[in-house]
Order: sequence, then C-alpha cells, then structure tokens
Amino acid sequence: MTRNYQICLLGGTGFVGFHLIHHLTEAGHTVKVLARHRERHRNILVLPRLDVIEADVHAPGVLDEHFAGCDAVINLAGILNPRKRGGETFQDVHVALSRKIVAACKENGVKRLLHMSALHADAAAGPSEYLRTKGEGEDIAHDAAQYDIQVTSFRPSIIFGPGDHFFNRFARLLKRVPVVLPLACPETIYAPVFVEDVARVFTRALLNRGTFGQRYELCGPRRYTLRQLVEYTAQVIGRRKLIVGLGDRLSRLQAQLLAYMPGQPLTYDNYLSMQVGGACDGEFPALFELTPTAVEAVVPYYLRHHNERAQRYQAYRRVGRHE
Repeated sequence: MTRNYQICLLGGTGFVGFHLIHHLTEAGHTVKVLARHRERHRNILVLPRLDVIEADVHAPGVLDEHFAGCDAVINLAGILNPRKRGGETFQDVHVALSRKIVAACKENGVKRLLHMSALHADAAAGPSEYLRTKGEGEDIAHDAAQYDIQVTSFRPSIIFGPGDHFFNRFARLLKRVPVVLPLACPETIYAPVFVEDVARVFTRALLNRGTFGQRYELCGPRRYTLRQLVEYTAQVIGRRKLIVGLGDRLSRLQAQLLAYMPGQPLTYDNYLSMQVGGACDGEFPALFELTPTAVEAVVPYYLRHHNERAQRYQAYRRVGRHE
C-alpha cells in the first residue's frame, strides 16, 4: 500500500511548484506551501489536499513551526538574479536557506528532503555565482545524510512549459524588436526539459528508496543551440526576425548593459552561466521510467493562439497522466 505523505513545499508558488503541486496532490499527498503573499496565488487555493500559508521562510522559527509533523520537505526555492537595493541574494536563497532547511528537518524529525539544484552546479568550480551557490546549497542538503535525513537532488536544464520564463520571454522579445535581434552566446547548447516531466520525477522519487543520496541531471531528448531555440520560437509565433549572433566580447558587453534594464533580461552572471550551457552528460535517468518530452511536442500549444493552447494543453496533460 502506498503511503501518503504530509509535505512542506518551499518555492511552491513558482513555475515548477505550480505543476508539482498538482502531481503530489493527485498522488494522494497532502501539501503545505509556504508563500510570502498568500492572496496572490488564488489559482491554487481551491486545490484539494493543499494548504497555502503566508510565511517568510527566512524568518527565525518559521521553518520549525511548519516542518513539525511533516514527513517530507521539498525545496524549490531559487533565483536567477539577486534583487537590487537590499533584496535577497544568491547566498540568502541558495545557501543560507538550505542550511536553515536542514537544521529545521533535523530539529523536527523530518527524514525526507527533495532539493532543486541546477545543471552544472558546483560550489568550487561553477563559473558564475549562481552555479557556485546552487552547488553549495546542494552540498549542504546532501550533508544532511549525517542526521539520517534521506536526500535526493535534481539538476535540470532549462525547464519549459506553459508559463515558463524561457520560450515565453523570447516570444515577447521577438514581438517587440523591429527587425533584428542581437543574441548573446548564440552557440550555447541546451537540452530543455518539460516541466511536467520534472514534476513527475519529483513525485516518483519521493517514496523511492533507490533515489536516496542521489543527484540526478534532468534534460530533454534533444540538444539545441540557443540560436536554434530562438529561431524556433520565432517560427512558432510567426514572426520573421533576423537573429544576429554576437561574439564573446559583444555578448559580455550586452550582458553588462542589459543588467541595468528593468527586469534584468540578461546579467553578467547569466553570461558566465551560459559558458557551460545546459546539456546533460548522460541519458534521462532510467529509474523514473519516463520518456522525456520534446520541445516540439508542447511549445506550439502555449505560444500560439491562447484559447487553442489552453484546450490542447489540458488534453495533453490528461493523456500524460496515464503514461
């Protein structure tokens, strides 16, 4: 008989969290999501077996309060860029929070921890602060094994799906630029992975003892250059644009300039992360019995006409549940 867990989920109101919540609750688990602004997430408040609690996860005592009575904790918290003017830093979110999570798990007897890391995360050799802090946070999570906490971490490539921050961002950009799009690091290699596949992997790993202590890379079935992905996006949305790839010097300059624009579309730290790309060294982990979904099978459904994409994606998801 499958055991149903009481889970505390951090980062659950983000892109991956939204999809993961559905999979966890459909599997019969009860999920508690800690959110800084509860009322901003009314789209998930009505879900069964889900409780969204307004809480600052960085505040003293909050994790102890909400981890009590839980069987597992899932940490999806992460940022691509630090917030300016005294906001959260990479150290705050990736390192200090990971340390607080482990301490609260130890204090409250939580024996299962799933941790979201990043492809090529490396505390010592990561080329960017993002990848170094992601690596440090991942190592802190796995060090929890000394307290009999069973940890599994995941290192995904770019994650795509409805609401993603990659294809949707480039689609908006391509609609705005008049003729030419100058593209930094155009030959960087990525193997985007579908958000539903990531959510399935987390859910299947939760009760699987074979995943204890493991670190898994998660990539889609195909590799693309960044230029190919942007050109494909333009094709899907029907916008003819000239994609001009920038050399290394101009790519670096573009990143330094765009970091000062609203929303920070590209930063120098992003540029440094792009030097190692986003492709896995091996195949998708066979343990999860899942064939990763191709970009071409999903992206058109949410980048094209809004009404059609919603209907088709829901139909796709119903089929995907029964694979």
